[in-house]
Amino acid sequence: MAGDKRFAVLIDADNISDQYIKVILDEVSNDGIATYKRIYGNWTSPNLSSWKNVLLDYSITPIQQYSYTTGKNATDSAMIIDAMDILYSGKVEGFCLVSSDSDFTRLAARLRESGMEVIGMGERKTPKPFIAACNRFKYLDVLVSADASQQQTAPKAESPAPAPGKPAGKKQPPEGNSELAAVCNTVRAIVAENSDEDDWLSMSALGTLLVKRMPDFDVRNFGFSKLTLLVQSLGIFEVRTEKMKDNSSRSYVRIK
Repeated sequence: MAGDKRFAVLIDADNISDQYIKVILDEVSNDGIATYKRIYGNWTSPNLSSWKNVLLDYSITPIQQYSYTTGKNATDSAMIIDAMDILYSGKVEGFCLVSSDSDFTRLAARLRESGMEVIGMGERKTPKPFIAACNRFKYLDVLVSADASQQQTAPKAESPAPAPGKPAGKKQPPEGNSELAAVCNTVRAIVAENSDEDDWLSMSALGTLLVKRMPDFDVRNFGFSKLTLLVQSLGIFEVRTEKMKDNSSRSYVRIK
């Protein structure tokens, strides 16, 4: 579409498995178009052999980077240099940096300083500084697990109000209730600070503000498909949904 944002997708092959490629590109497609698709690594190494067929299937350009010395990550440097070249070309509105390496923290921050939207992707082991430097961060291992679960399970109607902290027919949060409690506290603070005179806040506004405060937030991390269902499951919020004239619906939330 004409209004879609253009993204440069830059992948650190040394830190990312080829099993994630479909999820990576699918997630980027939700936000815009992948204008650049490049992956960096030493392609003479047998460790990257599993990537070779994937590159052809998804039309990803491999960038060769030899390891000049032991203990130095030349791949990171090549990816950073390319990112800055693309930035100055003015041909994209955003970057997707795919790595679980904290070495890209400063790059993410620099791109954001230039007005770029930065989406980070990596595994749960990704250091917090890199996550915080991105506008949003997505856990690839969580998303792949969620996709696998959906394929193995027949679709079922989701309950409008699951028991507090226990998604109906879903697993508990990957890291236990501490993550869910952090989300609950953040949602409470956002609603309290931004609600209208009747204490209501639109669900879309909540989602936008929630991602700004918690870049790694994704409802799928907790086994849900929609923010409304997650908020209802927390047990301390009231949710109402209004039908619009165009048959769409709009949801609102407030603290009980």
